[in-house]
Amino acid sequence: MAALPVLCVVAVVVFIAVRVVPGDPAALVAGDSATPEQVASLREAMGLSKPLVAQFGLWASGILSGDLGVSLISGKTVVSLIGDRFGPTLALTLTTITLAILVAVPVGVLAAWRQGMALDRLVMAASVVGFSVPVFIVGYVLVFAFARTLQWLPVQGYKPLSEGIGPFFERLLLPTIALSLPYIALIARIVRSSVIEVMKEDFIRTARAKGASESTVLLRHALLNAAIPIVTVIGISIATLMGGVVVTESVFNIPGLGRLVLESILSRDFSVLQGLILLFAVIYVGINLVIDILYVVVDPRIKY
Repeated sequence: MAALPVLCVVAVVVFIAVRVVPGDPAALVAGDSATPEQVASLREAMGLSKPLVAQFGLWASGILSGDLGVSLISGKTVVSLIGDRFGPTLALTLTTITLAILVAVPVGVLAAWRQGMALDRLVMAASVVGFSVPVFIVGYVLVFAFARTLQWLPVQGYKPLSEGIGPFFERLLLPTIALSLPYIALIARIVRSSVIEVMKEDFIRTARAKGASESTVLLRHALLNAAIPIVTVIGISIATLMGGVVVTESVFNIPGLGRLVLESILSRDFSVLQGLILLFAVIYVGINLVIDILYVVVDPRIKY
């Protein structure tokens, strides 16, 4: 029920915020040699001379009809620009979160199983490193090692899945590894702490007393009952990835939503920036709704 009011507040805040940023899109488009009269005429044509209330009214009415406006710089519709860039970001998000889950969940369970031992301390130390090293540093190191020195993989770029599985994964492998490291660290820590907490429960001792194997205790009893915080952090990670890949896409020259955000900021393209932030808000709210539904699936005791 709170999703719609949240999106309304986000729309208002975004509309106001992008207009308090210094810079005039009309002056940027007109160029340094334009006269004040030409800039004023261009501002009129771009609709920037209208009162903010009128501009917001036009933008809000367009949103209700599925129209996010037109780019002030390129003249293309915001919907078409987002549609062109959505695929690479979605692909990078899915490969990143898949790799993070495949690595972090078993590592976190093993660390919980060996709590206080060498393996556990190694996982905790690695997670600190994963949190601490900036993604762009990891990205440049991977490019230097595997693309420039060994020449095993392409340096930059993106190929859609329609052009073949090989080229698709070749160009996503390095950015996926670079972007997944902090999420592997985060999810592994959450899995470890959640499983350790569940391992203290009475039903774990009962399962062991009945002769259940350690793998059954860890996976069927401990991990399953520790799923709620794990599902939460995975969902939030997906939402964060969709809107937070600016640096990675810039390092690896991936034409996704992150690059579009950066380009819109540099060119003061209010229309595109507003549409992107609103899209990220919708994705975030939608994923939180899905997480709430998954709670019921994971733990039938939860009722809404």
